[in-house]
Amino acid sequence: MSEQQRPGFEADPTEVHPVARIAFGVAGTALIVVGVVLLILPGPGMLLLLAGMVLVARAVPAFARFVEPVRAKAMQGVEASVASGWRIAGSVLAGLGLIAAGVVATVVPSLPFAGWATGTSLILSGLILLGLLAWSHRRVHGQR
Repeated sequence: MSEQQRPGFEADPTEVHPVARIAFGVAGTALIVVGVVLLILPGPGMLLLLAGMVLVARAVPAFARFVEPVRAKAMQGVEASVASGWRIAGSVLAGLGLIAAGVVATVVPSLPFAGWATGTSLILSGLILLGLLAWSHRRVHGQR
């Protein structure tokens, strides 16, 4: 590839500080691990996998060749998630349900596994879901 065609996630190893390369590598690896787990469990696995791969590609430029196939698959998932009104409605209800469950888990400590940590993580999960849904909708359908 010429310099103009290089994707933005590739880094010239001479331009990235060695400490930053280590940080990119560690953070990217963590995101890849969580993304792989979320491919099996419900969650934005492909998007986290993509984010992790982009970070690792910043640390190890040779890894950048693996990013584009994952990017294409992740964008297919993004398009599918907002393909119909029913999918959007179901995702919004799931996000609101997570937030409601988080509030209940926080204020009713007598429930099993309840408490501020569980409640906060549920609320955060719901907010992340709604945020990713809004991002996906804006990316696919454009800003109106």
